[in-house]
Amino acid sequence: QVQLVESGGGLVQAGGSLKLSCAASRRTFTSFAMGWFRQAPGKEREFVAAISWYGDNTYYADSVKGRFIISRDNAKNTVYLQMNSLKPEDTAVYYCAAVVTTALGERGTRVEPISPWGQGTQVTVSS
Repeated sequence: QVQLVESGGGLVQAGGSLKLSCAASRRTFTSFAMGWFRQAPGKEREFVAAISWYGDNTYYADSVKGRFIISRDNAKNTVYLQMNSLKPEDTAVYYCAAVVTTALGERGTRVEPISPWGQGTQVTVSS
């Protein structure tokens, strides 16, 4: 059974940090790239970051590049998102998913979720 459990969210002041975790079932995690997405109130879910199975390739949305770091521990079937220098516009529910990545040449890389969503974890950044 596919299962993703996100945790680590909370309330933090602007400029602060949080580290999110996503524990996945082995079937979901093994051999797949993993990604983080977020959905703010009234907005569509958007891509945040992704990491390849071996962790040698990472991808970030421009809005978080240089502030967020994605990592994974394959022995623990867990992917992490270290979020630094948080801004109020980072406020959203954060979700993880198994993903596929497609190189688009000069247009960058397309990251698409391929697993069901977990319940997500709320991140609120106060100004």
